[in-house]
Parts: sequence; C-alpha cells; structure tokens
Amino acid sequence: MKDIIKKMNFNFYYLLIAFLIVLSSCRTSDKEKIIIFHAGSLSVPFYHISDEFKKENPGMDIFIEQSGSLAAARKITDLGKNCDILALADHLIIDNIMYPDYAGWSYVFASNEMIIAYNEKSKYANEINQDNWHEILLKDGVRIGRSEPNLDPCGYRTLFVFMLAEKLYNKNGLADRLIEKEKTVIRPKEVDLIALLETGNIDYLMIYKSVAIQHNLKIVNLPDEINLSNPEFESFYNSVSTIVDGATQGEKLEITGSSILYGFCIPFNCQNYDAAIKMALFIINPEKGGRILKENGMMPVNFSDEKYKDNIPENLSETLTHTGG
Repeated sequence: MKDIIKKMNFNFYYLLIAFLIVLSSCRTSDKEKIIIFHAGSLSVPFYHISDEFKKENPGMDIFIEQSGSLAAARKITDLGKNCDILALADHLIIDNIMYPDYAGWSYVFASNEMIIAYNEKSKYANEINQDNWHEILLKDGVRIGRSEPNLDPCGYRTLFVFMLAEKLYNKNGLADRLIEKEKTVIRPKEVDLIALLETGNIDYLMIYKSVAIQHNLKIVNLPDEINLSNPEFESFYNSVSTIVDGATQGEKLEITGSSILYGFCIPFNCQNYDAAIKMALFIINPEKGGRILKENGMMPVNFSDEKYKDNIPENLSETLTHTGG
C-alpha cells in the first residue's frame, strides 16, 4: 500500500510540474509577437536591431528566420507561412514576387556593395588587388565561394559582377570562365561560406562589404562600374541579366543588374500589424535602426517607389526623404 501511495505522489509531482510548464508557456504567449523573415546578410544588424527594439518594447517577442532573400519570399508565396516583416537584400524581389498578390508596397532602407573577401591563408593573398582579381580567381588551385543564385541575391549579383567585368575589361569569355570554374563552392546564402573561408576550405568569397566588415575579413574592393554600389552606373548595371526561380515551383524570373538596395514590406498575411509598423519605424529611424546598420557596414537609405505612394502606410510615408525608382 505504501508503494502505491508513493507512486501516486510521484505521479502527482510530475503532473504538477507539467501543469506549471503549460501555465508558464501560456503566460509567455500573452506577449506580443513579431515574425521577421530576413536576408542572411542582415543577420548581424537585425540581431542588434531586435535586441534594441525589445529594450524599448519589453512586452514584445521577436521570432527571426534568416535565409536567402528569394527563399525568404517563397516561404510566404509558396509555403504560406505567416510573416510580419519581410526584409530582403534586393527590394526588387518584393516588386517582382510579393507585389501585388502578397504585399502592397516596398520600402528601401539600406544599400551595400559587392567585394571579394579573403584572409591571410588565401592563395596569392599578397598579390590580389582591384586590377588583377579576376586573374587570381582563375588560377589553378584557387578555390572560390559564392551563393546560389536561385536562393540568394548575392548569388545572382556575383554573376552580374562577372558579366560586368567581362564588359569593363573587354575580355571575351571571362564571365563564363569565372562562373564555370571547377574549384567553386556554392551554398544557399553567402554567410554559409564564411566558415569555409576561415578554415581555409576556400580562398576567396564573393560577398557584401558589410558582411566582410562584420566578420573582420580582408577585402578586395571592386571598381564602381561592377560592384553594384553606384547609381551613376545604373545603365551599365542594367546591361546584364540572368534567369532564376520565381515565386512558386516551376516559375522563372528574369533579374536585371541594378544597384544593391535592401527593402522590406509588411506582407498581407501579417498577424500583428501594429507591432510590425512599430518595428518598421524603428528600422528606418536614423538614431536607432539606421545607426545599427551604419555600425555594421551598411548605408541607410530611405525611399519608396512612386507606384507605392497610395499603398504605403501613412506613418511610413511621412518619413520618406524622397520618392524614386
């Protein structure tokens, strides 16, 4: 009989613990929640943005998923996942994939540039420079890393850099040689390759300047004509294009070269609109999100395309410094 009572007490103890855990989780769920899907290159700044935002809004829980920007958009368009803020490394993905069925507007909030990252262990590390980089990358034994163009803007922007370099240097076939180089490692997003560079499994990495700065990598700066950072060369950037996977399985989308501009939107399936607006305003505030972006090697920008003027929320449109394409 004592054993039975002891067993009953034992079971009651664990039932009580289970009840307290459920009760605790219910209390946690009472907090406001924001779900953010963002580009891999935004991982570091958005970690700090989320941390600072929660200090100002202690009743808020922020759930973040990082991926390549195309993959992030397809979580909504293809998989039907709910999202409150979608922040991508290419605002044109919102134009081409999200608008008008999944979102009504896009807001540009940052810019970046393409560079080549390396470290002291990289082959020819003491020789590579802005003029000979393509010759170094094509050398036997040199291993380069780039991200998947069908998942990540950095991937198709790398192709644009190679295509534009062929035009700039007047070297026929250069782009194909770089794209088809045998010793190339491709991963879903550019930040997946950083560990391979640090461990010496690749020698050079095509990546955004901000990410290289955040990870203290050595940098080869590229000419403005090919680094996709300077709007003065927009017509030259527009002279190249590539085909990538579209919004849903089986669809294809042509992407044209353009200046690197990051954009965000609040998708139609947003579950917490007021909190999403509050986060959006935090991101574009020059003393808050803008400061954090600068500290992490990005340049805050602030505009929305003219076609969104009737759709963009009023409290966001009031912050615009100008409207443009």
